[in-house]
Amino acid sequence: MISLDKISLNFGGFDLFKEISFLINPKDRIGLTGKNGAGKTTLLKLITGAEKPSTGTVTIPKGTTLGYLPQQMNLVDTRTLKEETILAFEEIINLEKEIAKINREIASSKDYHSAEYLEKLDKITELNERYSILGGENYEADLEQTLLGLGFERSDFNRPTSEFSGGWRMRVELAKLLLKKPDLFLLDEPTNHLDIESIQWLEEFLKNYKGAVVLVSHDKAFLDAVCNRTIEITLGKINDQKMNFSTFVNWKKEQREIQLAAYQNQQKLIEDTEKFIERFRYKASKAVQVQSRIKQLDKLDRIEIEEEDNSAVNIKFPPAPRSGRDVVRAKNISKKYGNHLVLDNIDLYIENGEKVAFVGRNGEGKTTLARIIMHELEYQGEFNLGHNVKIGYFAQNQAQLLNEELTVFETIDEIAVGDVRTKIRDILGAFLFPGEDVDKKVKVLSGGEKSRLAMIRLMLEPVNFLILDEPTNHLDMKSKEILKNALIDFSGTILVVSHDRDFLNDLVDCVYEFKNKKIKQHLGGIYDFLQKKKIESLKQLEVKSVQKEKNNKNGLPSGDISFEVKKEINRTVSRMEKQVENTEDKIAELEDEIAKLDALLASPENMQDHSVFDKYTELKRELESTMLTWEQQHNELENWKAKKTW
Repeated sequence: MISLDKISLNFGGFDLFKEISFLINPKDRIGLTGKNGAGKTTLLKLITGAEKPSTGTVTIPKGTTLGYLPQQMNLVDTRTLKEETILAFEEIINLEKEIAKINREIASSKDYHSAEYLEKLDKITELNERYSILGGENYEADLEQTLLGLGFERSDFNRPTSEFSGGWRMRVELAKLLLKKPDLFLLDEPTNHLDIESIQWLEEFLKNYKGAVVLVSHDKAFLDAVCNRTIEITLGKINDQKMNFSTFVNWKKEQREIQLAAYQNQQKLIEDTEKFIERFRYKASKAVQVQSRIKQLDKLDRIEIEEEDNSAVNIKFPPAPRSGRDVVRAKNISKKYGNHLVLDNIDLYIENGEKVAFVGRNGEGKTTLARIIMHELEYQGEFNLGHNVKIGYFAQNQAQLLNEELTVFETIDEIAVGDVRTKIRDILGAFLFPGEDVDKKVKVLSGGEKSRLAMIRLMLEPVNFLILDEPTNHLDMKSKEILKNALIDFSGTILVVSHDRDFLNDLVDCVYEFKNKKIKQHLGGIYDFLQKKKIESLKQLEVKSVQKEKNNKNGLPSGDISFEVKKEINRTVSRMEKQVENTEDKIAELEDEIAKLDALLASPENMQDHSVFDKYTELKRELESTMLTWEQQHNELENWKAKKTW
């Protein structure tokens, strides 16, 4: 049990922490939350001992091991992936060497009754027990399982770590940390460099881990999946509740209303008391009452209310200029980097108004295809961008294109038009540029701050096709929510490359999975896709074929798939049937509207009404698109129904 007792931390007259206290129990799963700058990372450093409190104590029992993953690390690139990762087992490897050495000495010994020989036998027994306790028999298997779970391939094991990007090298450090199996994990934004599959693997690892976890993350879905306790840092104090993050947010809203009412009542009491003191301060007959009221104010435990977030500001993209129905048509697209094939003969079609996500493991070609659409890369195959398509692009390098001599405010002011110009400070505040920060020059901003500024600029440009590559990496939860709501309301087409499930949920209606140099379309939202992947991960096809083979050998009838898989398939079929039914209803509505317009256009006077004709053309296009959707949904439904016969 780790104890933080009355911890205070002062920075130049500013109290970051004010006598905070809490315990970390052996199997706690704690989500550490709070605004940017509230002190989350600093609190982790206090636990590790890297920072010292101004007052108070951090007590860690003797022998307790900590594993700390900071957001940024100094990485060493002198070994292969496997050589670097195996450093996590330093004690096991040293034990192996010592055991081998003593075994050689025992084998060469001639006097089996000497005190030295018997002492070596006792020592080898002790070392073997320690080796077994540390999992020495399985450590290479654990290493491989962890590296594969975090997205590496077996072919990567002997590659120098210098060949990997910064994000992949951070995964190496995470792997080493997980393999050390400390009593307490302290993880600061561990999902920033992970793809969806790796995040899900890490979720399962942490949920089943025997030690404790303290986790800082802006990924709400990840926090909810892993943590059952939330500690929020606010106004230098902590709010500690045994609930996951989403439940905590709802609870906090209720508490804020209660607290706000208490604050308003207290402010009224203070105002009335101060008026009384001021009115009767110099009247001798009221001296006792005045002194009593002054003491009453001095003793009052004043309620503090955290400032309301600027995230309530409603930011919208400008109306999207009209484009043709086809936005992207790509056929037989292939892309190589030297001899390394990334995309192999793929097709892609995106229609006006669609909101699609590119997902898959890192290195599978998501960003490559986005850059091909942007005409930034050479490729093989046929590619066409639709009529009047105007692209707005966000990637991490967008920040490098900002004018570094302008201030934050000027960077936005130079492109803002209309009513938006009156809300620039609110918009900047919502994206973590409060108060005087708007007067900073771009050149003094951090990489994350520049990325947020580039995102704001994009939100104010009149485009009809947004391509966003990992747009949430440097945004906190409030900023992500603002961006997501603006994208949901955006009338144009969206393509987003992201690993953030909560951000993609309710935003996209089509998911393209990148795997093995190919792409596969999945209709529906991100959680529909993940549910399908979960079913696939049960490997029902392999189970079926293996079971059939076993049964055939034993002369038994073919075995059925598990009840759990059947239930998941039935649930998916029901959902798909509902989707098909809704699409059929939509087709019927469109056909009715078209029939009515047919009747109108039958009259010569209506033929001259361009608004009626434009509406008719638009409905015909929408019907054609909906019919295509129905066909895709129907085919997918038939595929799922076929699985029920396994």
